[in-house]
Amino acid sequence: MSNGALVIDVRGISKSFDGKKAVNGLDLQVRQGEIYGFLGPNGSGKTTSIRMLCGLLTPDEGSGTCLGFDVVRQTAEIKRQVGYMTQRFSLYEDLSIRENLDFVARMYGMADRRRRVDAALERLGLAERQKQLAGQLSGGWKQRLALAACMLHQPKLLLLDEPTAGVDPKARRDFWDEIHRLAAEGITVLVSTHYMDEAERCHRLAYIAYGNLLVHGTVKEVVEGSGIVTWAVEGDDLFALSSRLRGQAGVDQVVPFGNVLHVSGTDAALLERSLAPFRDDPAYRWSPAKPGLEDVFIQLMERAKDNFA
Repeated sequence: MSNGALVIDVRGISKSFDGKKAVNGLDLQVRQGEIYGFLGPNGSGKTTSIRMLCGLLTPDEGSGTCLGFDVVRQTAEIKRQVGYMTQRFSLYEDLSIRENLDFVARMYGMADRRRRVDAALERLGLAERQKQLAGQLSGGWKQRLALAACMLHQPKLLLLDEPTAGVDPKARRDFWDEIHRLAAEGITVLVSTHYMDEAERCHRLAYIAYGNLLVHGTVKEVVEGSGIVTWAVEGDDLFALSSRLRGQAGVDQVVPFGNVLHVSGTDAALLERSLAPFRDDPAYRWSPAKPGLEDVFIQLMERAKDNFA
């Protein structure tokens, strides 16, 4: 994991579009070799933040460094040392895997591009498919190719914007295994995701909603700092029960997880009093439960104010 050196250190960076703040005073510190999860609903400002960090957008306010370079004045230097993987597949579908990687290597002006391409093909398990057209690849294989392309110039920082959207669970797991190998080699990774299982694989994470950073820390710190108390309930006709529970004093959220409901709130005493009549019903089985990241983030999202509303 991290050696403590800050690769990203920005304070108060903001960006507005049409008079609306997409990112509002973001403070973010990410250490070398760290996998830092960046979470939040659609339109929360994650992509705008990432684009400011890699030099594609200039902040309206704030200051800081990325890889030791000023995020306002030294964007060209940042771009040369960052690998940026966008949400959408952006390589050429009518070129083969090898041709795509060779094209990227030419764009970077790599003198040893054949060796670099060969190494990328081997590392990402693409060698046997290198002649296949990119347009014929599944989502998971396109993802591997995109990662190989953004690693060609040996960046020190990877910025991954929802890289696993639309790929199957096996491909997602393989992708995250590779991310952890890269982090172990000292490469820093900032990754945005909607998947809670992926968030739990990050060393630290932050949650941003409508341009504002709401919480950050390790998974344990985020969950324990939320103040959420959760009860799990099993039984028949949970849908009807959930309707009765919503709106009860102290009940902030009622969320189904398969054959179980999670009933949560931040006032433990009030929640327990409100649930007491329901817990006396022999049709249901109640037990204390540990809140998870999803419980925390649903609560944060419901409390956040939409700055574009």
